[in-house]
Amino acid sequence: MTKIDSLRRFLLPCITPPTNSTTVSSPGATTSTGTSKKRLSTSLRDDIDVLDSASSSASSSEATSAAADYNLSAVTVPQRPSKTMVIGTIFGRRKGHVWFCVQHDRLSVKPILLLELSIATSQLVHEMGSGLVRVALECPTRPELKSCLLRSVPVWTMFCNGRKLGFAVRRSANEDTRLMLKRLESMTVGAGVLPSGSGLGGSGESDTDEVMYMRANYEHVVGSSDSESFHLINPDANSAQELSIFLLRTSS
Repeated sequence: MTKIDSLRRFLLPCITPPTNSTTVSSPGATTSTGTSKKRLSTSLRDDIDVLDSASSSASSSEATSAAADYNLSAVTVPQRPSKTMVIGTIFGRRKGHVWFCVQHDRLSVKPILLLELSIATSQLVHEMGSGLVRVALECPTRPELKSCLLRSVPVWTMFCNGRKLGFAVRRSANEDTRLMLKRLESMTVGAGVLPSGSGLGGSGESDTDEVMYMRANYEHVVGSSDSESFHLINPDANSAQELSIFLLRTSS
């Protein structure tokens, strides 16, 4: 029995396949599967990284494009047209009445509009003391005036701060007016007094009286063929002075 047992013990391992072969081959399989899984994971991660970088590039290009569009739109925003900017001069003798002159620029001696107003210079100075002056010049829509330019209307009914104050008459610039504009051509904004003997003023006004003037930039607004206005652009931001002149063609 001892010999048989010894033989069985010796031969049995040779006949029967080893039980640990699975365990031996298993690490290889496991290793290969692990490697395969590892390679798959790496491949997926690389793909994800590529997609992330592509989406980041797309997002950054979109952001750059949006920023460029914003900058382009910010640069191309049109500013206020220069044609709406004119130079307006209010002048008149101390004991006379007021004139209003509009020029395209300070060097032009031919005004685009020259009006003789019936308001006295002293009264306009008093009105300006309140800080708000609104002069409305109205003309009825008569057949002979319906087709002409608004600035070509010869006679206007004048209102100052809601009160009727006579009339305004369109005038052509004479030699005296052109001489005064020539004296003021170096000035865009300012106020002062011209000495007596300037030869300015309407009929019946003494040439020995001083001429007061106020010169400034105005915004010229054309609402329609029947409405225009001139608004004083105050150079002093702390001043509350407002002055506007309206030209209106009314239906009545």
